[in-house]
Amino acid sequence: MGSGGVGVDCLTKPFRAIRRSDGRIRIPTAAGAMAISHRSASPITVLQADVRFRNTSASGLGLALAAVLSAIAVIAHSPATAAAATGGAGQPRESAAEGTPFDRQGMWIWYVNRAEGGSPARIVARAKRSGIGTVYVKAGDGSGTWGQFSTGLVRALHRGGLDVCAWQFVYGDAAASEARVGAAAVAKGADCLVIDAESQYEGKYAAAEAYLRALRSRIGPSFPVSLAGFPYVDYHPAFPYSVFFGPGAATYNQPQMYWKAIGTSVRTVFEHTYAYNRLWGHPIYPLGQTYESPGRGEIVRFRDLAKSYGGTPSWWDWQETSSRTWGALDAATAGPGPVYRSTFSQPILRRRSRGDLVVWAQEHLRSAGSPRLAVTGVFSNSTYRAVRAFQSAHGVGADGVIGASTWSVLLNFNPAPMHWAGGASRSSAHGATASRVAVEPHRPRSASLPAKAYEIPAAPRP
Repeated sequence: MGSGGVGVDCLTKPFRAIRRSDGRIRIPTAAGAMAISHRSASPITVLQADVRFRNTSASGLGLALAAVLSAIAVIAHSPATAAAATGGAGQPRESAAEGTPFDRQGMWIWYVNRAEGGSPARIVARAKRSGIGTVYVKAGDGSGTWGQFSTGLVRALHRGGLDVCAWQFVYGDAAASEARVGAAAVAKGADCLVIDAESQYEGKYAAAEAYLRALRSRIGPSFPVSLAGFPYVDYHPAFPYSVFFGPGAATYNQPQMYWKAIGTSVRTVFEHTYAYNRLWGHPIYPLGQTYESPGRGEIVRFRDLAKSYGGTPSWWDWQETSSRTWGALDAATAGPGPVYRSTFSQPILRRRSRGDLVVWAQEHLRSAGSPRLAVTGVFSNSTYRAVRAFQSAHGVGADGVIGASTWSVLLNFNPAPMHWAGGASRSSAHGATASRVAVEPHRPRSASLPAKAYEIPAAPRP
């Protein structure tokens, strides 16, 4: 499906992990409102997209190497120190030694009173029986806080040896207020914060930037924050992934990979999700489903593939998990092996491609030698020329197409900072007659594109 290289270069060329100035690692290669907001007329698997990719499967040595590289990326994002943390009763909380709360198998809690009747002791006991080390508790919806996420709950779960992360559903209509809700959860002792942004945020680049700027000003630049968003990036050309994963934003990625709800296989949801999400440059921790009673074999397969792709899964959600499914969460798995092969893919961008991945490429091209390139989300002739110039300067075949070989070099540059939320107007340093530099528009042209589909159908209110 078009030229531009394949995403299997990592299996045939030397590797060099690169730490960039923003702390990201580049390896040259390749709910409450959450559930209600999932919209789709019917389950779908794959649709043709403006952003296209090729698949190449790798097994054996390639798989092992992929797991090592993923581990390198995760370690690189882990805290520099790993002092042991304890939570009452002398019980160690393992995440400090392992890296982050995301590195422990997790379970999401929508309503605390529907998770073991709201009893912290019973929540801890159930979690331990099922190999759960982190719980994700809803702490807010829009500009409203949820009282269930309290300091008392956090302390009780900590005493039981669990990590406790807060998650909030955001809409983008009151960015500053939503940032205060997230910061309040952090102040109550959350070990990480998860942003659940979905269809309501499509097209809202300025709101995303304003929210993240306000959030980081309150919780600091290094507090662990993840985005739990749509898994199929190509279905959502107007969603501001490039803002949520841009400089000073989220540094972990928890795509909602609900294979049964989507209507596909466990393998396909991994292949499709990772093909696009790898490009954001942050560790990926798959969010699987326990609702809709998936089979035990599917749960085990999801856990196996998560290992193969280098991530630890979490699950949506506690109140909809059957006894049989709880048992599958701690069942023995095969682990990485020839049966479970990671698929390496790279999206291909060319003239007339549109969407947020084009925004991402244009931001990188800006910092890589084309500072005047307009960031529109549309692969125009000017973008084509910038790509050819970049390819020529870096010894990549100058075909004007962004494929695996071009991505592998381009992503070693930091994305140029954008100012969708305003405040970016600048004066040149030439005295009283200084000319004003044009302020960035509030969103790229691609922000008006409709979603190709909503891969996760709406779920009923509990």
